[in-house]
Amino acid sequence: MVTVAENLIQTLSLNGVKRIYGLPGDSLNAITESLRTHPEIEWVHVRHEETAAFAAGAEAEMTGEVTVCAGSCGPGNLHLINGLYDAQRSRVPVLAIAAHIPTEEIGTTYFQETHPQELFRECSVYVEYVADPKQMPRLLEIALRTAIEQRGVAVLVIPGDVASAAAHDDRRTLVRKARSAVVPLPDQLQEAADVLNAARSVTILGGAGTAGAHAEVMQLAERLASPIVHAMRGKEHLEYDSPYDVGMTGLLGFASGYKAMCEADAILMLGTDFPYPQFYPDDAQVVQVDIRGEQIGRRHPVDVALVGGVRETAAALVPLLEQKKDKHLADARKHYAKTRAKLDDLATPARKGAAVHPQYLARRISALAAEDAVFIPDVGSPVVYAARYLEMNGRRRLLGSFSHGSMANAVPQAIGVLAQDRARQTVTLSGDGGLTMLLGDLLTLVQMKLPAKVVVFNNSSLNFVELEMKAAGQLPFATSLENPDFAAVARAMGIKGIRVEDSGDVDAALTEAFTHDGPALVDVVTDPQELTIPPAIQFEQAKGFALYSIRTVLSGRGDELFDLAKTNLRRLF
Repeated sequence: MVTVAENLIQTLSLNGVKRIYGLPGDSLNAITESLRTHPEIEWVHVRHEETAAFAAGAEAEMTGEVTVCAGSCGPGNLHLINGLYDAQRSRVPVLAIAAHIPTEEIGTTYFQETHPQELFRECSVYVEYVADPKQMPRLLEIALRTAIEQRGVAVLVIPGDVASAAAHDDRRTLVRKARSAVVPLPDQLQEAADVLNAARSVTILGGAGTAGAHAEVMQLAERLASPIVHAMRGKEHLEYDSPYDVGMTGLLGFASGYKAMCEADAILMLGTDFPYPQFYPDDAQVVQVDIRGEQIGRRHPVDVALVGGVRETAAALVPLLEQKKDKHLADARKHYAKTRAKLDDLATPARKGAAVHPQYLARRISALAAEDAVFIPDVGSPVVYAARYLEMNGRRRLLGSFSHGSMANAVPQAIGVLAQDRARQTVTLSGDGGLTMLLGDLLTLVQMKLPAKVVVFNNSSLNFVELEMKAAGQLPFATSLENPDFAAVARAMGIKGIRVEDSGDVDAALTEAFTHDGPALVDVVTDPQELTIPPAIQFEQAKGFALYSIRTVLSGRGDELFDLAKTNLRRLF
C-alpha cells in the first residue's frame, strides 16, 4: 500500500529535495517511516524546530531550490514559525510540513491542539489543511508551485492519520520553475530615463534584487557617473569589483553612504526594500525598480515606478541614458575613502590585557577566511561589524536575518548551508545572546558532522539593545549576561573550543579554527563599551546620550561612563 506520506516523500525526491530538517514526533511517524526507506533524502535531526526552519531557509538561499522542514503537532510546528517568518521575508522557497492532531479530534481542544492553518497564514504565501487523503498529492503540487514561483513559504497541515492513510492518487509530479524575463514597457523606461537625464547627480541604492545583475548595474553606474550605496542584502552582490561603491547607509551603515544619498538630485533604487524612511533624502526624485510592484513606494514617495527584474531593466535603460560628468561620483568616492580610513583605524588591536575590539575581530575574520567563505552574523552588533568589515569578492556569501531581524539565526543558518555543502567554509559571527538562545543546536553540528566555524563576540551583554537604551537616554537595564566559558562548553559537546582574551591571540585562534577538520568555536572576549554609531545622529539620539550620561553619574554608575569614554576616545583622533 502506498500511503499519503510515502507519496509525499516520493514526490519530494522527484523534485530534487535532498534533505528535510526537523524533529520527530508521533504525528510525523508516517512521514519519518517513509523517510527511513528513502535514503536519498537525508533527515537533518536538529534540537529545536526553530533551527529547522532557519536551516531550510538558508539552504534555499544558497541553492535557489525549494527546501523542506517539518514539525510535529502543536508545539512542534509552532516552533517553526520564527524561522519561517525569516524565510518568507527573505523570499526563499520553503515547504513546511506541519503535522496535526488526529482528524476526528480537531475542534475538541484535544491534547496539543492548535489551528496551524491560521497560525501560519501571515508567514506564508500558501497554507492549507489536508483533511482527506483525496486532496493529495494535488495540494502538495500546489504548495510546491506556489513556494517556487512566489519565492516564499508554503505550509501543508497534515494530520497524522491522513499521512498514514492509503493514497487515493499515487501520481508523482515534477514541478518545474517557469523561466521568464520581466521588463517595463518602453514608455515607462523613457519616463525613468527623462528623470535621470535631467538630474545633475544620481545615486544608486541597491539591494538583494541586484543578485546576478552585477555587470548591468556597473554599466548603469558608469553611464550615470553614479556612486552605488548598498543595503545590507545588497552588499554581497554590489560591493566587489566596483569603482562606484561608497558603502552603506542606514542604521548599520556609515557616513559616506548617507552623504551620497543626501547629495543626489535623483535616487535610482534597484531591487531594494530598504526600510528606514529617515535615511532617504527629502527633495530628490526617486525611480524604483522591483520585480514585485507592490513593494514600490512603501518606504518613500516614488516619481517613476518600474516593475521588472533588475538585470533586464538595467540593460534596457542604459541605451536611453546620457553620459554624465563624474563630479558627484568623485566627491562621493573621496568621502568614502576618508570614511573607510576612519573605520579601519578603529579595527586595531587593543592594548595587551584589554578586551578585544570587535571591529578588529571582524576585520581579521575577513582577512583569514576562505575566498569563497559563507559569513553569517547574528542580529545585533555582529551585523554592524559584518556590514562594515567583511569584504565581499563575488564568491563569498553573506547570509543573515536581515529582513526579519531575529536573534539566534547564525548557527541554525550555518547548519542549512553546510548540510548541502560540507566542504564550503562557513563562519558565524555569533553574539553571546544569540548563541545561547539556541545553544542546544551546537550538538547538531556534532551529530551531523557539520564543520561550522563559530566565532563568538562575547561582550556579556545584549550590546545592541544596550546601545538603543543609551540613545534613548535610559540607563541599561536587564541587558547584562552571565556567560560561561563558551570554549569549555563547546569542548564538552565534542567541538573544538578556543578561548581568546587578548588581541594578540586572535589570528592564531582563528587560523586554528578555520583549518580544523570539524566544527570549531572561538570564544572571544570583546569590549562591551564599543559604540556602533549610525551615520546620521539625530537630535533626539544626541539628547538621549546626554541624558544617559547625566543619569549614569547621578545613579552612582559613573565608572561605566568612564569606561565608555575610554573605549571610544580613539574615534576622535
